[in-house]
Amino acid sequence: MLKKINKNENRKARHSRVRKKIEGTSAKPRLNVYRSGKHIYAQIIDDTTKSTLASASTLDKSLELTSTSNKEAAKKVGASIAKKALEKNVENVVFDRSGYIYHGRIKELAEGAREAGLKF
Repeated sequence: MLKKINKNENRKARHSRVRKKIEGTSAKPRLNVYRSGKHIYAQIIDDTTKSTLASASTLDKSLELTSTSNKEAAKKVGASIAKKALEKNVENVVFDRSGYIYHGRIKELAEGAREAGLKF
């Protein structure tokens, strides 16, 4: 009998390997992304003080999204997190894709944040 591959466990293993190398500082915090089936979430985290500086997701009513699980929604979340970060004088971040491949919604979120002014 074949063992079924658990994709989320594999993603968590990739994420833990990457997190050994990536750390958000107060000068350059970490832009963390989480993707579920219906929504996408982004946080800007300072790992030295263990605090979240800004967050955005498709659950925000201010984005006025028609669908929450597509590339357009991810791009709007990226622009929203960039705007919130720039208000807190954060313009350089380290991108933490949380073990997801840089494709689809993750890529659109990153491009939306870059277009809105974040540098990574």
